[in-house]
Amino acid sequence: MTDKELLELAAKAAGMRLNHAGQPTTGNYYDLADFNWNPLLDDGDALRLAVKLGLEVRTDGPYLIAVTPRYVDNELYEPRGDDPYAATRRAIVRAAAVIGQEMK
Repeated sequence: MTDKELLELAAKAAGMRLNHAGQPTTGNYYDLADFNWNPLLDDGDALRLAVKLGLEVRTDGPYLIAVTPRYVDNELYEPRGDDPYAATRRAIVRAAAVIGQEMK
């Protein structure tokens, strides 16, 4: 899955709608053209996404694990690598994308 697809599904899971520029909007009908939301790159966006979705994030060991509350049997592992912050953000977005995929 591409980063764009991950972000689209994560936004869906968080209840955001994407505007024409591919940026999320609130539940209202206005576009936030200057709103830059990217939890793959921004720690704050990733933390807000994890809190909103009730994700459990563990950062111990050689992998980073994000567990979704709805899919406790489905742990998502992301290699820690050289940048544990980037790996944590990616694990959060991947877990959010799983939730987004399950939404109709």
